[in-house]
Amino acid sequence: MSLSPAEQLLFARRSARAFLKDPVPRADLERILRAARSAPSGANLQPGRFHALTGAPLADLSAALLGAIDAGRPQVAQYSYFPQPMPAELKAKQRAAGYALYAALGIERRDLEGRRAQFTRNYGFFGAPVGIVVTIRPDMGKGCFMDLGMALMALMVAAQGMGYATCGIGALANHADVAHTHLELGDDELVVCGMALGRADPKAPANKVETARDPLDAFATLRGFS
Repeated sequence: MSLSPAEQLLFARRSARAFLKDPVPRADLERILRAARSAPSGANLQPGRFHALTGAPLADLSAALLGAIDAGRPQVAQYSYFPQPMPAELKAKQRAAGYALYAALGIERRDLEGRRAQFTRNYGFFGAPVGIVVTIRPDMGKGCFMDLGMALMALMVAAQGMGYATCGIGALANHADVAHTHLELGDDELVVCGMALGRADPKAPANKVETARDPLDAFATLRGFS
């Protein structure tokens, strides 16, 4: 059975960690953001804001983040991204994804400096021409975070359909206070994550990594079907 156009986009999507320098026209970005806002939203609250940067503003934000890291500034997150503590079965998934990336890049497991340098590329938005800082009101409930997640997926799929690639940057939450201060955000915004967007570099080894997905019977039950 052939895949639908929507399935083709979903199955083709990958997190790109190396980008070409090609600029993203403002009109394209506006189309992608409007598509993101079309996602379902409980009570139509439409939670989340998207602060998109390119050129000098993006370079300045990256410099502020990297400067904080180089200075040894402690991490300050505004919410907990992962479960604390991380259950063993989830930790195994996290490690497998990391190992797949490092193996593609030729970084050995014991090369701590190489792994640190690769992780630090999160804060340069992996060289993408567009970086997006995603925020939400701090008084929003967990359901609103779910709605924001659907908006982020809509953004990724819309970008994919237009020939662009994306990568969610949860690591931005580790230095949320730096981004918050640099962008002069108000108390009504909590930094959730970042997003890199642009044309993927087809030759980059990092972009050839495929992470495994659970088989259907591991995450779904179907009852009453013949």
